[in-house]
Amino acid sequence: MNRSAGFTLLEVLLSVAIIGMLVGVSIPVYESFVRRNDLGLTAQSLTALLRRAETYARAANYDDAWGVEMQAGTATLFRGTSFASRNTAYDEALSIPASVSSSGLTEVQFAKLTAAPNTTGSITLTSTTSDTKTITINSEGTIDY
Repeated sequence: MNRSAGFTLLEVLLSVAIIGMLVGVSIPVYESFVRRNDLGLTAQSLTALLRRAETYARAANYDDAWGVEMQAGTATLFRGTSFASRNTAYDEALSIPASVSSSGLTEVQFAKLTAAPNTTGSITLTSTTSDTKTITINSEGTIDY
């Protein structure tokens, strides 16, 4: 008996089918992980941006107030008492992934030296997987994430 070593067509087809099923199951899990990760990173980055605005205002950096403006797909750290009258040379933009949407506060300014916010409330970030993260700003300017 002379048999050559190798795989039969049935074994190859079964292996390809098993690999295909594993890939089919893992892609949705991976996409869900990516969406949750986008949400977490966006919340951390936005919190850091708000805290930087508060710190700059408390230190009277460039002798001015600082704030953060939320827009579709972007959060902007700006110098000045309002986003409309800001000095654009000092803008720092944070890109928000398309899988994350924001609601709540749209603009927060921190007063020079006191870092008191002009408004209080929260920013709610929601991912396409319906997970949410909330960032809250209280009257003393404390930012909770």
